[in-house]
Amino acid sequence: MSNKLLTAAILLLFLRINVSAQVAGDDILKLVRNYGQAEVVIDYPGFDAMSKLATQYSVSSCDGKTAILSLSPLTAPAFARAGIKYKIIIPESSKSVLTASSADEAMQWHSYPTWKHYDTIMHRLADRWPDVCALDTIGFSVLGRAILAIRITDNPAYNEDEPDVMLSASIHGDELGGFVLLMRLAEQLASGSNDGALLQRLTSGLDIYINPLSNPDGMYRNGDTIINPVRTNDNGYDINRNFPDPEVSSPPPLQPETMAMMGYMREKHFVLSANLHSGSEVVNYPWDKWTRIHADDQWFNEVSRRYADTVHLNALPGYLTFLDNGVTRGSVWYSIRGGRQDYITYELGGREVTIELDDTKQTPETELESLWNFNKRSLLRYLEEALYGVSGIVTDAETGLPVAAKIFVTGHDTDSSHVYSDTLSGRF
Repeated sequence: MSNKLLTAAILLLFLRINVSAQVAGDDILKLVRNYGQAEVVIDYPGFDAMSKLATQYSVSSCDGKTAILSLSPLTAPAFARAGIKYKIIIPESSKSVLTASSADEAMQWHSYPTWKHYDTIMHRLADRWPDVCALDTIGFSVLGRAILAIRITDNPAYNEDEPDVMLSASIHGDELGGFVLLMRLAEQLASGSNDGALLQRLTSGLDIYINPLSNPDGMYRNGDTIINPVRTNDNGYDINRNFPDPEVSSPPPLQPETMAMMGYMREKHFVLSANLHSGSEVVNYPWDKWTRIHADDQWFNEVSRRYADTVHLNALPGYLTFLDNGVTRGSVWYSIRGGRQDYITYELGGREVTIELDDTKQTPETELESLWNFNKRSLLRYLEEALYGVSGIVTDAETGLPVAAKIFVTGHDTDSSHVYSDTLSGRF
């Protein structure tokens, strides 16, 4: 009996030594090595503390009770040393989605394309409907993959005097639903199928750019298929925290994907845009970084509300009902710096919202049809918003030539909410 007790005591001591040898954070670093990122759940620390954490780590989602942080090779070591209590979200050993066997199968929109399929689909859309489509390249990723956009308008060979608008998805490579959704929307706009009157009005009155995939290296990090995609680009940076912010004294280095998008959006001067994400179900509008409201806060809220309310007419109960029944001002949720939404709205004079499509970041292929049916009408109506509002042309009173001018409403516009007329046409 004494020998058994002695053996048990030695075994217990051995176990204690082994447990104590496990350094806090080792599990995080191991996941990052194996999967390219780690996701952890922490208790919600309050608004101010949450906003501070969001300047250090990428917040994937937050519901006021807990928050999910996505840690990359750049941010995981610091978090592991920070002493914050966390729970690891254990990924599946080899998490992949249903991959189409061909571009034809992928265009049934019930599976995910390979990288080669995606490239084929984008070229196919432009080739199949050349009267309304043209393929464009925004720039290139760290690994040299093309960041593609399909331009849809009634005269793609010309730059007509029409509002330019843009829909973009998957700036976070592991947020998949918007990727397929926007390819399918591009096909519908190009083909003119269903709801033809609205589609014709959109393509004849707007210059529409659709960028289904902003972060190809994050989504296709393991090659040609989507296996264990990550939030960040290949350098480990969250692109949606990488846009310039004049109030950040030591910003991270601008990434190739960021610089490409900045240049493209500055050139096109989009008057309206949306960035599609997953991880929550809500329409988020500016500001993300400031608690003060945008001068056009009422308009932003109304546009976002119309999107959510249209979804509610076409979706199952409970979908897109987070926060204020599917709508929030960004900083009411939690504050971030370096987001694309604020950069476009403040720096470029555009108007952008963030549409969180799905609580599940990697939407199962069986749910893609529902995601489409829930959101397709709202996306079309959102584009339609660009056909309304105040517009005009500024010309020289003597020569009649276009003039570049600052357009603002006295007593209304603040925080760079004014706009500028186009330097070539004078239109605003």
